[in-house]
Amino acid sequence: MKKRNIAIAEPVTGEEEWQATREPIKSGWLTQGPKVAEFEAEFAAMHGVKHALAVTSCTTGLHLALAAMGIGEGDEVIVPAFTWISTANVVLYCGAKPVFVDVSPVTFNMALEQIAEKITDKTKAIIPVHLFGLCVDVEALRAVIPSHIKVLEDAACAAGAQYNGVYAGGLGDVAAFSFHPRKSITTGEGGMITTNNSDLFEIMSEMRNHGATISEEQRHHGPKPYILPDFNLLGFNYRMTDLQGTIGLVKLSKLEGFIEERANWAAYYHEQLADVNWLHTPHEPTNGKHGWQSFLTVVDPEFAPFGRNSLMDKLQDQGVSTRPGTHAVHMLGLYQEKYGYGPSAFPGALKCHENTMAIPLHNRMTEEDYAYVVHVLKSL
Repeated sequence: MKKRNIAIAEPVTGEEEWQATREPIKSGWLTQGPKVAEFEAEFAAMHGVKHALAVTSCTTGLHLALAAMGIGEGDEVIVPAFTWISTANVVLYCGAKPVFVDVSPVTFNMALEQIAEKITDKTKAIIPVHLFGLCVDVEALRAVIPSHIKVLEDAACAAGAQYNGVYAGGLGDVAAFSFHPRKSITTGEGGMITTNNSDLFEIMSEMRNHGATISEEQRHHGPKPYILPDFNLLGFNYRMTDLQGTIGLVKLSKLEGFIEERANWAAYYHEQLADVNWLHTPHEPTNGKHGWQSFLTVVDPEFAPFGRNSLMDKLQDQGVSTRPGTHAVHMLGLYQEKYGYGPSAFPGALKCHENTMAIPLHNRMTEEDYAYVVHVLKSL
């Protein structure tokens, strides 16, 4: 087959997104305003939750949620050992301690059977990560943790994903999503918090805007322009812009179609790669809907013709971009220095770190692109 160049991910953007930005540009309302509010309302409705709060990233969303829950010095928060580093970093931002739990090399999500032994009287929250779009078995998770421990979903990859008919974002006490360009929908940078807890929502709303007791819209459209907000909480500037909000509205209207298209091509990969004995395709849920942010394979070192990294080099030479899944966080310099973990402390995370390989799956790919990826993989 003729050589192609296929990116690991590529956002679908074009005329519709371009035209959508005209309204905030023409109105002059560029920072958080009516378009962000509309995006929040639409996102909440789609995901079946009472409240949604747009922020600058999933990372700031996770941080804001922990801060609003009062997580601080002396507290512990359980996080998976295989995830993007921000899942653990946000715990440190609050002065608390991230307590790692291993992951399943099959689902890439938390090993639920190991959580109970990590719980102490200092444990205040747990952050299950719906990695690559596969929801954690939240019912099983709830069964092994005391009711006072808050569940903060890291749903960075899981917009539109479901578990037992419930959307990600409505499974825990609060959740945070990412709109980075590698995600199913993007606003460039950006994120969204969701919750059904109205009290927590009010706290997060204030803390997002420096801790101000009234919003920017209330200030600028109110009848008394001399009124300034009071500040009763230590807050942050985590506001999304209306330029991002209006792009988010366009993207959100396409989310279900994006996921359906990705699911169809994921099924194609499963079928076409079934006879490649050195490459294991990702687990699919029987009790939910995968979000398919990525198609993460596992290279079997016992049967693979080359090591994972060499395979990735060879695929890159043939125009097929790949990436490792994500980090074994306990092996990163910051966390090794701080807590002294050895590589084997979390064997599931180590295995995922060394052997996972994401292959291209996104909404700009063509039928010929997918056929080419399969052809190159089989040719190895």
